[in-house]
Amino acid sequence: MHAKVKQLVPKESQDDTLRSVRANYRAEFISAGYQGYLHLAMTMTLGLGVIALCIYWLESPSLLEWLIIPATFLYANFAEWAGHKYAMHRPVKGLGFVYKRHSLQHHKFFTDTHMEIDSNQDFKAVLFPIAIVGFFVVAFFVPMGFLLAWLFNPNVALLLVATGMAYYLNYELFHLSYHLKEDHWVHRIPGFTHFARLHTTHHDQRIMAHKNFNITYPIMDWLMGTWDRR
Repeated sequence: MHAKVKQLVPKESQDDTLRSVRANYRAEFISAGYQGYLHLAMTMTLGLGVIALCIYWLESPSLLEWLIIPATFLYANFAEWAGHKYAMHRPVKGLGFVYKRHSLQHHKFFTDTHMEIDSNQDFKAVLFPIAIVGFFVVAFFVPMGFLLAWLFNPNVALLLVATGMAYYLNYELFHLSYHLKEDHWVHRIPGFTHFARLHTTHHDQRIMAHKNFNITYPIMDWLMGTWDRR
């Protein structure tokens, strides 16, 4: 039923609507001086700087301490899934800005039939603001790091923070890559099209609040029954 209704909407009408949505978003949220590649560079510099500091402060971690890396990876995968499913697609008190930016802006700017950016200015509609990166570091990584340093030792805390930040950068790069033009070299990476297809399916507005919440690796989507491989 939904598919038939969707097919009845002329492609020209869909294109006109999308152009209007994108023009309005750019006029309201993207300043004339915004540079997408600078935004990406700042995100990567901040993230890699945190990782580098953590590695620098490590002191001969033991084999047992290294196990925090896979544990953090799985926790981050769950946090990605849960945050996307609940905060980004359902208005949560205190996190309304996340829902607004993702469901009401990002998912209107990009649909399953129009996934590509038009220029690097459109990075603004994909990447998290730099302030959000700082917020996550201060609100989550720092308190958790101090807690683990107190419960175990500084090495465990540093490895958790480094792994968490690496996962975040992985998330941002994957997400941005899915919205690059189809002739970009990243689309030729083996296995890339599989992940990109999952995200394209997620952008189908009929199922976006129900399927494919992992932007990176669909581990939790598989475990939680929200994996749609179409």
